Amino acid sequence: MPWYGEAQMETVRSVTAMEYLRNHQPYRLKKSSARNEWELTDHDSFKINGTTSKWHWKSRDIGGISALNFLIHVDGMEFQEAVETLLKENPSLSYRPPQPEERPRKPFVLPEPFQNCGRVQRYLNHRGISSEVIRYCRRLGILYESSPYHNAVFVGMDESQKPRYAFLRGIYDKDGKAFRIEQSGSEKNYAFCVPPDGKSIRVAVYEACIDALAHMTLEGGRADKYRLALGGISAPREERSAAKEKQGISGKKMQRKPAKNSPALVHFLKNHPEIEEIEICTDNDFAGRWACESIKSAYGNDYRIIENQPQIDGADYGDLAVREMERKQSRTRQHDQGR
Repeated sequence: MPWYGEAQMETVRSVTAMEYLRNHQPYRLKKSSARNEWELTDHDSFKINGTTSKWHWKSRDIGGISALNFLIHVDGMEFQEAVETLLKENPSLSYRPPQPEERPRKPFVLPEPFQNCGRVQRYLNHRGISSEVIRYCRRLGILYESSPYHNAVFVGMDESQKPRYAFLRGIYDKDGKAFRIEQSGSEKNYAFCVPPDGKSIRVAVYEACIDALAHMTLEGGRADKYRLALGGISAPREERSAAKEKQGISGKKMQRKPAKNSPALVHFLKNHPEIEEIEICTDNDFAGRWACESIKSAYGNDYRIIENQPQIDGADYGDLAVREMERKQSRTRQHDQGR
């Protein structure tokens, strides 16, 4: 890696993300409905303030101010590539944004529970998840129905079984859009995890909570391993990755950077030294396959890796659970008609 002088790095770090975008990629900026706020045309959950340059990518829960962090964490550049880009383009440094005040972290409080779990049970059953699996999670206190909006609440516990995380999934989609949000104050280290009924040396990892329950259903409700939801994954855009891999470096295929950036998996493995096997159950799409290879690269030397992605291209375990439910329903109807 080339050496950069202190003055060069000071120049690089002083460039704000908003300054970089306005000067070099204005076509990626789109005005949002909020005052003085902009979005990216290629990431609809990315918001950036036009004055302070403070940006936040909600779906990845990352943010910052500088163009350097933006190029690394949003555009997926390596550090050297990002530095060289900013040094080469050297935009005007006249604008210095004021540093935003740090806001105190909101205390974590679980949503108020509803008196029963009927609506959520029907919703999850419709998603192909068995009542047996739902009862198991409810008994552990890691799944319930909230009041007054009847969201499904997936709870993450710490080592003393104290709730530290909650993911809310709406059971009524509006205009085809699902309501998904992490409860304020949630700590990503303590993501939703279905523990085994007894000891286990294996953890299966999924992109979403429902995938974990769906796979458990497809395996007959077996509680023989930990099932950890990563709360989403981080992967580059498919087009950018393909271009990089095709170009390569000095005629060699680019090396995939190990992805130890899932705080849930890092924390889980740290607190479960008995684990020997990681079963990768990410989606069978570009992002899921990328995550699978990254997890293998990061942990393959220390753990036995089992690749267990859905066999259908583009599918996740939630899709497979629905298919299996529909297959059983069809077989039941045929049996009834044949009486």
